[in-house]
Amino acid sequence: MKLSDLLKGIKTLEVVGSTDVEITGVNIDSRKIADGHLFVAMKGTQVDGHKFIPKAEELGAVAVLLEDMPEEQKEGVTYVKVASTEDAVGPVATVFYGRPTEKLKLVGVTGTNGKTTIATLLYNMFRKMGHKVGLLSTVCNYIEDEAIPTDHTTPDPIELNMLLARMVEAGCEYAFMECSSHAIQQKRIGGLKFQGGIFTNLTRDHLDYHKTFENYRDAKKLFFDGLSKDAFAITNADDKNGMVMVQNCKATVKTYSVRSMADLKARILECHFEGMYLDIDGREVGVQFIGRFNVSNLLAVYGAALMLGKSPEDVLLVLSTLKSVSGRLDPIRSKEGVTAVVDYAHTPDAIINVIQALRDVMNGKGTLITICGCGGNRDKGKRPIMAQEAVKASDKVILTSDNPRKEDPEAILDDMEAGLTEDQKRNVLRITDRRQAIRTAAVIAKPGDVILIAGKGHEDYQIIGDVKHHFDDKEEVRAAFGL
Repeated sequence: MKLSDLLKGIKTLEVVGSTDVEITGVNIDSRKIADGHLFVAMKGTQVDGHKFIPKAEELGAVAVLLEDMPEEQKEGVTYVKVASTEDAVGPVATVFYGRPTEKLKLVGVTGTNGKTTIATLLYNMFRKMGHKVGLLSTVCNYIEDEAIPTDHTTPDPIELNMLLARMVEAGCEYAFMECSSHAIQQKRIGGLKFQGGIFTNLTRDHLDYHKTFENYRDAKKLFFDGLSKDAFAITNADDKNGMVMVQNCKATVKTYSVRSMADLKARILECHFEGMYLDIDGREVGVQFIGRFNVSNLLAVYGAALMLGKSPEDVLLVLSTLKSVSGRLDPIRSKEGVTAVVDYAHTPDAIINVIQALRDVMNGKGTLITICGCGGNRDKGKRPIMAQEAVKASDKVILTSDNPRKEDPEAILDDMEAGLTEDQKRNVLRITDRRQAIRTAAVIAKPGDVILIAGKGHEDYQIIGDVKHHFDDKEEVRAAFGL
């Protein structure tokens, strides 16, 4: 593809060299540059890509998209100056990969909690309905059956467009995607055309990056501000920020609720560990999920499927067959009748929701033991709040290590304990070793009790320093139970 064609969708400030050159690849990582590539020099939060322009040229870059012209310019290389490479890289990448989102229907899911569940359930639902589908999620990316491991909730714009192009090549008609606040603010989804967007909820998270809750909220809102008038937006009317998200949205807006008036309504008729019996818009359906928050998730899935042209009857039929996403309220039962539940809950609101879901099923019987921690090198402000919420709603709490990363695990637990009164601390055990914490809970639990292991869910590793060590909560529970 000619460089001139790649530049048609962006505003250039200065061009040095010819744009009549053939571009064979686009990259923001200088180490991946090969002959004929365009190197995009990004000013990242950690490193300035402009420092790697000489390396990219050495490896064969024939063009560089940048914000600051270098003093020395290599002969045969074209330099394209723009106001912001962060703004330009998405549109350039989507053109290079053939505008894939104009050839399939892409739906984005954003919010603090529920993104993975909703995106994955939509992926599974539309596959069961006979469609070819792609998924971009925290757990794993999928092109139909092909699993593509991921390290980020949302890939960079170039990898993202490459994956979407591969979905188109595989015949996918739909793609469902988690859109993190980082990805929205960093323009990783720039240039993509969304058929629809879903807002789940908004609670405290990622303030280590966004600094204030308002910045975090506004990053999410940008996604809905960018939807076109022929798209749809589905928002949670039960969340106080639900209508804020869509106040400047040009798309067709639908609301969902389990508590108030909305376009899409649901209520719980019965609840057991095996699942719930629900009324959704006047139709009764059995589902293999528990928890009021999961009713909200299922309503969002239901609404999106309707907006994509499916009938209520077909959607509810498939909904009744779907199972929970890995690491989301995953139950494991011991031979003695103790139930352990592994869940990804790692925010105060998520802890509240999961514990309430378990309390609803327990119906006043048994003891609830909660194991939780907080990740290192992340928002420190939520640590005392996490501990407070866990202690308030549980019968006993074990504070333990999560992914400490480069922080001292003991210091993280100190931050959590700082949110507790002396009376509350009497009901709390502090066991830094996560394996030992799980084993201790298994020992003290009696038949009929429930153990919640929160924070890591689907993750099969623990990050200590810069190293990922294998650690799977579900494996540890089974070992502790002797299964």
